Amino acid sequence: MATRTTPEPNLGVLQVAAPDLAVDAEADLRIPGRPGRLARYEGAIIGTMAVVVFLGVWQAVATARLVPELFLPGPTDIFKAFVILFSDINFIRRDLWVSGQEVVYGYGLAVILALPLGMLMGWYRRLSYGLDPFISFLYSSPRVALLPLMIIWLGIGMASKIAIIFLGAFFPIVINTAVGVRNLDPSLLKAARSFGASDAQIFRTIALPGSVILAGLRLGVGHAMVGVFVGELVAAQAGVGLMMATAGATFQTSKVFAGLIIIAGTGILLTHLIQRLERRFQAWMPSR
Repeated sequence: MATRTTPEPNLGVLQVAAPDLAVDAEADLRIPGRPGRLARYEGAIIGTMAVVVFLGVWQAVATARLVPELFLPGPTDIFKAFVILFSDINFIRRDLWVSGQEVVYGYGLAVILALPLGMLMGWYRRLSYGLDPFISFLYSSPRVALLPLMIIWLGIGMASKIAIIFLGAFFPIVINTAVGVRNLDPSLLKAARSFGASDAQIFRTIALPGSVILAGLRLGVGHAMVGVFVGELVAAQAGVGLMMATAGATFQTSKVFAGLIIIAGTGILLTHLIQRLERRFQAWMPSR
């Protein structure tokens, strides 16, 4: 009686196909809670589309002259103002150089002094009790009101503008840093203390990575940009704020918008850099 033989499977083909199937299954598998490829860029896509739509509507309104150009120039008018500004590169370079120096010195000095002071105020209660009245009084005082005093004390040069920018950025950084240190996770502090960590080590490894502390740096950027414009309104010899004030006095609205975009763009760039720093520090923090 003849026996029926079953053909053996081609294991080589199965071994080659199996990894391909596993790769395809892994590619199609989406882990719950993890955003897909498109979702990762969803914020940038929606934000870009919103800006494009806004600029399109703005340009349509300006082209139809529903609002006079004196009050609302279009994006193309502002672009032409940019071209005119940068056509005389020596003139605009001087304004950018002066305003840039004021921001670097004023904001940098505010960070250097406010960050450690805020950490000390948040850590030592008695120091906070002693400095709180002065911090609250100066933070509540408008920087515009302090400008005449700055000019009397420091003159009409760059020093008075740096002082205004410094005062604008100093207090938000101090207050947010102190609040961030006071709200540190007690379990992390106990763990650090149990391993014999000193105050300096706790500041460097636990307090400094706190996102609330770095949020104060972002708030300080906005106040510093306001200080640039306010400080150059009175008795300035050069700067973007002076250029905007002069353009406003001569009814050059497009030039005013161009200066506004320069200041706001600088603020956005600095905020983006601080956010990158914040994300790097947040990677050290435990997930909640």
